[in-house]
Amino acid sequence: MNMDQRLPFYMVYQMPVFGDDDRMLRRDYTYLKSAYPDTAKRLLPFIEEECDRLEYDGSMMFDEYPDKLQLRLMCRRIYDKAREEEDNPGEWLMDLIQVMAFQELCQRRCEHRHYRKKLY
Repeated sequence: MNMDQRLPFYMVYQMPVFGDDDRMLRRDYTYLKSAYPDTAKRLLPFIEEECDRLEYDGSMMFDEYPDKLQLRLMCRRIYDKAREEEDNPGEWLMDLIQVMAFQELCQRRCEHRHYRKKLY
């Protein structure tokens, strides 16, 4: 094959679409949340509502080391709202709320850092 007939490198190998990673990560996270068990699905709106309330510049959500007392108070607010809808609320419900809330906080903190890097 003649050198003039060869395709350039960028035409042979598909290049990843830049910026597509964010969309794919968000899609995966949303899909996995849809696979939560029923109890977790019922808790999710309470957790997202509380995280939405705390998502502003200067919030403790974005502190380098969020205060453990504030995190526990946040989970207690969620628990107080959610226990009315559960048949047998107990320690297990608070544990589940803490795990889910901390996961949601972690996800939002990662997104916040990522978008902040793009802006600055």
